[in-house]
Amino acid sequence: MTEKKPLFPASNMHKRYLHNRLWTRVFFVSTLFSVMVLILLILNIINNAFGFVAVQNEIEPSSLAVNGRPLEDLESESLIDIIREHMSKGLVRRYDADKSLVSRSRKELLEIVYDRVVNPRIVESWSLEESLFKRKAIARFRTENPDTDITFRAWIHPRFVTNPQASVPEKAGIRTALLGSIWMILVTVMFAFPVGIGAAVYLEEYAKDNRLNRIIQTNIYNLAGIPSIIYGLLGLAIFVRLLEPLTSGSVFGHIDPSTANGRTILSGGLTLGLLILPIIIINAQEALRALPDTLRYSSYGLGATKWQTVWHHLLPGSIDRILTGTILAVSRALGETAPLVVIGASTFITVDPDSLFSKFTTLPIQIYQWSARPQGEFRNIAAAAILILLLLLLSMNTGAILLRNAYSNKKQAG
Repeated sequence: MTEKKPLFPASNMHKRYLHNRLWTRVFFVSTLFSVMVLILLILNIINNAFGFVAVQNEIEPSSLAVNGRPLEDLESESLIDIIREHMSKGLVRRYDADKSLVSRSRKELLEIVYDRVVNPRIVESWSLEESLFKRKAIARFRTENPDTDITFRAWIHPRFVTNPQASVPEKAGIRTALLGSIWMILVTVMFAFPVGIGAAVYLEEYAKDNRLNRIIQTNIYNLAGIPSIIYGLLGLAIFVRLLEPLTSGSVFGHIDPSTANGRTILSGGLTLGLLILPIIIINAQEALRALPDTLRYSSYGLGATKWQTVWHHLLPGSIDRILTGTILAVSRALGETAPLVVIGASTFITVDPDSLFSKFTTLPIQIYQWSARPQGEFRNIAAAAILILLLLLLSMNTGAILLRNAYSNKKQAG
């Protein structure tokens, strides 16, 4: 009687355990390295978003006192006199055109005096690291420049969010870019999500396994890996030029010479929608494919049609996975710059978007434009804008995750 050989020899088991420990350590080191890189990136951004600044006023506030009364105690009439005396007539007319000086509140007039008359300018800035560890150099600068005021500044503050873009970093804000990003993502999601889910349902549940559908499926996988700038060229050709009457709004009676060329929020949103469409389709297909066939057969056995099976069983059963992929796709769209630059997004704009047919800029484009400027202060506000972009991204992802979890809990309870 022959002796049976062990299924797993002792020598092989030892090797398998060694390989297991080796790969466990490799995966741990990879995860640790990724976390460290992420932490260093965030610390670098925070380092540039905070620090000491040296401010020099064009006119000292004390010299604008009236009868010994400082600016903060002056009435509106005195503030208006200071504005008319020290500001150019053209600039005064521009403020009057927006809102007459006499109808402005005392707080608004005081802000104009400080912004345009006192006109503080940052002549030197230090990062958070330099502010903490190079105090002697900062003190030396204070001694050599007694007319400057050195204060600690957080570049991310409420006025930074509510101010429009400006040519000087002290007054620049992200309001226009933030609104443009929100408009853009809404258009992108409203276009890509239903179209992507519909295409996935058709390809997975209705399409036959023939040569044409296999070619379509292969092309969808290929489109998911195409560089984003190619989608910008596609959006330029289709949405900006071919569909210009639609994307400019002229077909709906919207006449605006600045957007008559089709370079609008609608064009940008549709372009980003095309960018993430293959990702949403592939993810939705995988989510539907993960459901067991017994779910389909049970529904058919009870007399349900294919559409009833898809609508009442397959989509509810896979919605959590679909939303997970959509979150990742929308996060990518929110950070894209190249496609929007190609279709003609503005790099400097101070007018807030108010419709789908408005000119636009977005936070990534604004960050890119600021980071390319030679002044160090623009890099500071670029870092602050990055933090705002991360907060916006986290807020959107949190909302989507909560929605996904709500569907998952409802599915489990059912």
